[in-house]
Amino acid sequence: MRVLGISAYYHDAAAALVVDGQVAAAAQEERFTRKKHDKSFPIHAVRFCLDHAGVRANQLDAVVFYDKPYLKFQRLLQTHLAYAPRGLATFLDAQTSWLSDKLFQRRELQRLLSKHLDSSVQWDDKLYFSEHHLSHAASAFFPSPFDEAAILTMDGVGEWTTTSLAVGRGNSIDIIKEIHFPHSLGLLYAAFTAYTGFKVNSGEYKVMGLAPYGIPRFADTIRKHLIEVADDGSFRLDMSYFDYCAGRTMTNAKFHDLFGFAPRASESPLEQHHMDLAASIQAVTEEVVLRLASGVASSTGQKNLCLAGGVALNCVANGELLRAKTFDKLWIQPAAGDAGGAVGAALGWYHLHAKQPRTVVATDAMHGSYLGPEYSPNDVQRRLSALGAIFTTHEVDEVIHKTATALAESKAVGWFQGRMEFGPRALGARSIIADARSRDMQKVLNLKVKYRESFRPFAPSVLREDVSEWFDMDADSPYMLLVADVVATRQIHPEGSDRLYGIELLNQVRSEIPAVTHVDYSARIQTVHRETNPRYHALISEFKRLTGCPVIVNTSFNVRGEPIVESPEDAFRCFMGTDIEVLVIENCVLYKDEQTVERQRYEGAFTLD
Repeated sequence: MRVLGISAYYHDAAAALVVDGQVAAAAQEERFTRKKHDKSFPIHAVRFCLDHAGVRANQLDAVVFYDKPYLKFQRLLQTHLAYAPRGLATFLDAQTSWLSDKLFQRRELQRLLSKHLDSSVQWDDKLYFSEHHLSHAASAFFPSPFDEAAILTMDGVGEWTTTSLAVGRGNSIDIIKEIHFPHSLGLLYAAFTAYTGFKVNSGEYKVMGLAPYGIPRFADTIRKHLIEVADDGSFRLDMSYFDYCAGRTMTNAKFHDLFGFAPRASESPLEQHHMDLAASIQAVTEEVVLRLASGVASSTGQKNLCLAGGVALNCVANGELLRAKTFDKLWIQPAAGDAGGAVGAALGWYHLHAKQPRTVVATDAMHGSYLGPEYSPNDVQRRLSALGAIFTTHEVDEVIHKTATALAESKAVGWFQGRMEFGPRALGARSIIADARSRDMQKVLNLKVKYRESFRPFAPSVLREDVSEWFDMDADSPYMLLVADVVATRQIHPEGSDRLYGIELLNQVRSEIPAVTHVDYSARIQTVHRETNPRYHALISEFKRLTGCPVIVNTSFNVRGEPIVESPEDAFRCFMGTDIEVLVIENCVLYKDEQTVERQRYEGAFTLD
């Protein structure tokens, strides 16, 4: 049985193919079109999924869209009627989009499937629609390693739901409670994202990264005026402070007056009050998540918890949840945002509609999230040669040794191996890697490689067997979705550092692995497992043999404003246009100083602005 899941039209369009209950392939459309957060119909991702699995379009048993457009339109219409006549211009703008494509999505999807895949198929007989938060819940529970679990999904909004609590058992999911629009933890966080000058639906992780530079001095203001939280985590927002129901902005003048300053303009200097705001909304978010989790634990008696939805990408809150021990075990969908809805839509149809049995995989059923395209060594060599690249080829052991040696010499390395990751995190398949012990690496990578804000932290990849020796955690975190502190014995507390405040903390050496230690001594950890990524595990093991350290820097192979690289051509362009010094693609090794291609062709392609 072959089921294609699709998410599209809002942000992070994606496709996923489930074959006999197993996720065979999944990818985001942005990786192919090179448009960040591309929301268009994911035809490139669909074609990849089918081609990878050797499935013809007429062999599909179902195509499942991840939410229900009519319910979403109902919410839009009722919301604007409730606020009329305010917001009329916004409503009319929305109607243009809805009346042109979104409202008639069944017809549009049939047209696109016929045009791009197979016009002889009666797509209307195979086309289904899931509900948004049910897709999230299915993406969280069905690939998890649990036969039974509580499920918590949190995001901005689906059709009406913003938060759902459910229980999964075997091949079933029962929704037990929902919180509805406009009361949304995701939209509350998004409001502060916009207020601090970052882009909604992509800048939330910047707010999370900025939070440790601040003091949560506005947290009580948020609790008193913006959100009311019950003991079980249920919450309501005071909508008089927000404009997202009827206006063009997330917040209004009353919100700005509450905190005493105007919204920060994008790219303008960050001031201490912006950092304090980030710290405050992060603290409140963690409190709500912990209360929601405690409430669902009490009401269901479940010992395991699965998470999905955009808020589940808040790895700091996830780390707090792990340490709270409200549940024995925690599993988070690696593509927790809308892209993962494609996986959930397909798995939900297979188990809930077709009532097919479920096989629980002891680790999980996401295959390390390595579900995207891969390139054979011969194909890589052909493509690099066509670009005029200078490279050498080696056996796997030599590739690993050369790469580990370059890392030990403090070189920034572009690492491109195997199947591309599905989800927002690079996990050692399309990564830029470096020496975590370097005092200067965080600054160098931010300013000369990633071309992004200097305050942004980097994540460590650490051998799973060594994680507890370096971090205050002894759990699996294969998807870089948990935060923990560097262990106290490896921390460094420079004299006078306790008197520093805000951005002054940035360039302090705080541990033996300063390149991945945030200003509060925390790190967003990826545990690397031999079973799911043997080559990446072997690389870090070789680095450990050379240096004694089983930790390296891992950041996504891209620059700010671009999606993670998908092809060898993407990787070479990024390599030549930045200060990455070594590029390793499958069995090919490239050194920047050996390239004869004119760098002017690539330089200037990426800038901080």
